[in-house]
Amino acid sequence: MMIVVTSNVPPRLRGRLAVWLLEVRAGVYVGNYSARTREMIREQVAGMIGEGDAVIAWASPNDAGFDFETFGENRRAPVDFEGLKLVAFHPLE
Repeated sequence: MMIVVTSNVPPRLRGRLAVWLLEVRAGVYVGNYSARTREMIREQVAGMIGEGDAVIAWASPNDAGFDFETFGENRRAPVDFEGLKLVAFHPLE
């Protein structure tokens, strides 16, 4: 299972994601694909993100049961805390 949440991304990226995933809410895409297909979708997001931001989360055999990666400018950033991935908030400028 994988989830992609986007914000302020170009329409071409939204269209590309809609080809592979089901858009259950505006900017929220869900699907169930292999690691190879997930990597292809990840490359599409990274290459077409523009001024927007996105997060991709997927099922993973770790303590949390999932993993995630962020793209673009966002106040939230993943940090490793003793092997557990958490989210840190950057202060407002």
